[in-house]
Amino acid sequence: VQLQASGGGLVQAGGSLRLSCAASGRILSSDTVGWFRQAPGKEREFVASINWGGGSGRYADSVKGRFTISSDNAKKTVYLQMNSLKPEDTAVYYCAVRMVARIGSNAGSYAYWGPGTLVTVSS
Repeated sequence: VQLQASGGGLVQAGGSLRLSCAASGRILSSDTVGWFRQAPGKEREFVASINWGGGSGRYADSVKGRFTISSDNAKKTVYLQMNSLKPEDTAVYYCAVRMVARIGSNAGSYAYWGPGTLVTVSS
């Protein structure tokens, strides 16, 4: 499984960005994809996760109500719509896959990771 995240950039506080995570290789609709982020000097943290086949996502409290995760299984692409961005959302964002049906927030359980995409939110 190979993953490629894109869509990062520089945005002002209050603005929006949409990140994409395109996958290649063997992916099942029951597999889970997660978005994680790592800010400078901080630990990697969970943002959101969903099954490739769709359904309800799971979110970190810090992004609930502002971010929306969705999947297009036919395109093997997962999206992270980020609205009402704050400077504290500034980080490198990574997408990752685990071959487990139950969506989860534990980074250690995700076996495949793509290179990150940088999101910078200016105040």
